[in-house]
Amino acid sequence: MTDAVFRETTAEPRTQAVPLAHLSLELGHFYMEDLEAGPEHLRRHFERVRPWAEAARAFATAQAGGKRPRISTCFLIDDYFTRFSSPAELVPLLLAEADRAGVTVDYLARESGCADAGKVPVAEAVAGRLVEEPPPGSYGIRPPAAQTGWLANGERSPVARTPQAMKKATAWQPPRETAARRHSVFLDVELWSDAPDGHRTWSCPFLAAVWQLARLGLLRHQGDPVLVPHPHTASGFPEDWDELPPLIRLNPRADPFAAYRTCSVLPNRFLPVEHAVRVILDQTEVDPEALRQVAERSAREAVAVPDSVADRISYVFYAGS
Repeated sequence: MTDAVFRETTAEPRTQAVPLAHLSLELGHFYMEDLEAGPEHLRRHFERVRPWAEAARAFATAQAGGKRPRISTCFLIDDYFTRFSSPAELVPLLLAEADRAGVTVDYLARESGCADAGKVPVAEAVAGRLVEEPPPGSYGIRPPAAQTGWLANGERSPVARTPQAMKKATAWQPPRETAARRHSVFLDVELWSDAPDGHRTWSCPFLAAVWQLARLGLLRHQGDPVLVPHPHTASGFPEDWDELPPLIRLNPRADPFAAYRTCSVLPNRFLPVEHAVRVILDQTEVDPEALRQVAERSAREAVAVPDSVADRISYVFYAGS
């Protein structure tokens, strides 16, 4: 006789899939000082972005084997570190300059949404998935990133200590990148800083890593997608940044926000930040069910997707501010 086993459906959380485009094309990542610089600064940015965005579209079309690729565009505004003016004033200005340059922005996101999206502590959840790669020969002397707020892509230089009597001081040793090719490019990334009152400020590289995971459709909270686009149906935009949804769909005919791959067209001042993003993603345990869903769908569509999450990301860096 077989014993029946009963389980509550809530005991087995379901991971919800998200629609996927072939490419998520980021048209910019602006801080408030960029917006404060005025319409001429915005205009120059979009004029520089347009040819590179067209090249990215052409490359995605070639990869799709002649079929129409699903491509969505997005733009990220920093309202986390500083705030300037209001969405009612700035968003229409930004969209007008993009339109003047012949560029369409499908989705607009607030960087604060990469820290907390509504009631979901997004950054904190991603930080809980950090899995540091111990450098070869290390003995666990270095405190974990969860304690220090720093994450490296290799072994740091040992801390110089005062030698004991009759003993020589430890000789200086250089830092070493774990996956170095001949020579090391060592990077130590600050993930957050804590104020004396306990308030935590997430770093720009860490929020940018969260942003990439969102664009790749790999963020989940209790099985539900995070940073789900809200349709923009109102005639205008709110006066307060907190009243603007973390992610809004400006183009009702846009392809899905999340995609198999991402490409970001950015000023070259973002290069060190995005190097740090790769270090973070290489040591983040991404939701396995979300990864499985992407793998199964890409296989059905015969779309090649790298196993490494960091390798699903590409960039175009242009000179100038």
